[in-house]
Amino acid sequence: MSMIPRGTQVPARWRLLACGLALVASCGIAAAADGGIVDVHALPKLEGAVEDTSRSESWRLEYRMPTAEAVTAPALKKLLGADGWVPYVRPLDEKSTTLNFKKGRQGLSVHFTQALGRPDQSVVTYSSDRIYGNVPFPDGATDIMFDGTRPYLGCIAPTAFDATSDFFGREMAAIGWQKLTPETAARWTSSLDETVPNGLRAYYAHPDSEETGFTKQKPVMLTLTRRDDGRTNVEIRVAPFALPEVLEADSEMAGLPRPKPTKSARSLGSASSNKREISAAAMAELPAVLAFYQRELAARGWQENGSAPLAPGDEVAIKISSTDETGVLRLGRKYDLTMVSLTAQVKESALAARAKARKEADEKFLGDALGAAQQLIAADEARRKAQAASLSDAPLRALADSNTPVPLPESAEGVKFEGGDGHLEFSSTSSVKALTAFYRASLKPAGWKEQPSVINQPNMAVMEFAKGGKSISMTMMQMGPKVNVSASGSGLVMAAAKAAAVPEVQAKSAEPLKPDPESPLPVPTQRSSKSLATSKMPGSETPFRRELEASIPASLDEVLAFYRAELAKLGWQEKTGAAASAERAQIEFISPQGPAVLKLGRAKGETIVNLAQKNADAAVKADIMPKAGQARLMLGNMGPSEASLTINKQTVKIAAGAGGPQSPKGPMLDLPPGKYQYALRMSGRPHRTETLTVAAGEAWGLLVGPSGDVLPLQMY
Repeated sequence: MSMIPRGTQVPARWRLLACGLALVASCGIAAAADGGIVDVHALPKLEGAVEDTSRSESWRLEYRMPTAEAVTAPALKKLLGADGWVPYVRPLDEKSTTLNFKKGRQGLSVHFTQALGRPDQSVVTYSSDRIYGNVPFPDGATDIMFDGTRPYLGCIAPTAFDATSDFFGREMAAIGWQKLTPETAARWTSSLDETVPNGLRAYYAHPDSEETGFTKQKPVMLTLTRRDDGRTNVEIRVAPFALPEVLEADSEMAGLPRPKPTKSARSLGSASSNKREISAAAMAELPAVLAFYQRELAARGWQENGSAPLAPGDEVAIKISSTDETGVLRLGRKYDLTMVSLTAQVKESALAARAKARKEADEKFLGDALGAAQQLIAADEARRKAQAASLSDAPLRALADSNTPVPLPESAEGVKFEGGDGHLEFSSTSSVKALTAFYRASLKPAGWKEQPSVINQPNMAVMEFAKGGKSISMTMMQMGPKVNVSASGSGLVMAAAKAAAVPEVQAKSAEPLKPDPESPLPVPTQRSSKSLATSKMPGSETPFRRELEASIPASLDEVLAFYRAELAKLGWQEKTGAAASAERAQIEFISPQGPAVLKLGRAKGETIVNLAQKNADAAVKADIMPKAGQARLMLGNMGPSEASLTINKQTVKIAAGAGGPQSPKGPMLDLPPGKYQYALRMSGRPHRTETLTVAAGEAWGLLVGPSGDVLPLQMY
């Protein structure tokens, strides 16, 4: 028997033969296991496909094609259609690039991405979909809109009315649907409305069945109507009498009520925003949704103020108001859903009152904070002086039998040396003065030349040494009753300490990664850590930069596939030129709010995620948007006295309180992209010299703290 290595291109006829032999051996077992889930590895693939063999799940398959997505997608649609798979679109998902197919009671999703760095190639991903509420598709139907979870079906049958009616009567029964009569429908309703102008209506129920996958299925309503062109309109949806008439409240969004259940929901703003809104697709009839909002809004102190002008798709538009806000509630129908739009805007009088209260609160907070900071600084200075008095200034001798490239003082404690990385740490009861004298006396005779440093204080010193193209940087800082010493550089690297690299075996997750519905930025529920940071101006509710960091116990390719799928659902468009390897990936996107970048890496057996998104409109409104090709630097000073900062041959004075609640806008500078050294000077504080790297299109804040420390923060 000939063997074909996996991952190589093979002629289509051999692939089909291999698939056929495999199916003969395994089809009966798979079907017996779960007839509702298709084994995607048994599906046809396009000519020239190279399968990714690193994954073995039966529900997911990925392969590379030597053609661009624009060519691959229609070819695959034709190939699957020839195999009996019928394409459809999900309600409210019309703009998605994912292809959806149905064959009997099995479902399939096909996702396309551009191959990394190859715009002329594409990657195809098959994922099986379970259909929980199966209904028949008429042969040759067009404009198919289908959701197998409720179910919902909307399409145009190519046959005349009578033939279409016969088809559904026959095929619904074949699937197990039982036509309701007034007697069998009595548990749900006392009246079946079967009158439809120019058509007919029928109701069906389906008993629970493990074999066919039906569980707690609500009755459905089939509606057929004649068309002028001889074809027939078809709609199958959950019967209205089986939907809840009194809706419960789900968790609020943006501080606004949301009904339960909803197919989808989104919001803008927060409960304290000047403008906020919520939109949702409620799985209920319009009168029930209207009654829900009348009840919930009244409970929150809102009242109706008449009708608002109807927008396209509206059936109801109501003006509402409360003490501080005005708003509009809009309801309409789409498919089998009630579409909700609720907006609220703070009144001008309330805005003025809020601004005044916020200013007073900020001024009080700043005053209290400065007073507390001054007390802490004074107490800290006294503590440092008392602790410094206990440190020894006595001359030091070298510790015997040390295996480090530089000598260790005899007072060294807790020594940690990493020769492979060139890093050394220890603590000492000797003073900063004694330690600096020890290393000057020890390293200079060995040929090391000390470089000048501006940091040489009784409680902190930085020393730089160089010799023969190698360097050592040492920082000595008093931390309580001891001095911490940290050293790094090429002069500390020891070849013998370097361990051979061992390729990491990335473990696959036990189940597909699922998105956390409560997270503002996509992140899987399977994670070990997560943090979300936002950057915004004081008093503003709209961030102009959001950054998500997470650690996920899954392989890098799994996490990358998760984010490509989830970000595509949010309308993010992937830019060309993505870089990826087994250990890291970086992909740039264009989101509806602005540019974004996804970075993935590996650490401690997990995939580390960094996802940053910028809001261009918010940055322009806040006047922090950098000029084209430039970076913008915003300066602030929370210290009690004026500070001056020198960068790129420019010196800027920063007044006390600039960039804080009392003075929202501090000085700003526009810089070309690059790495800059900056110097900070503040009366009564040691001068500080640091570096900052900025890229085109970025906005950074440099905030001077009360003690003269500088905190860099990327704002955009």
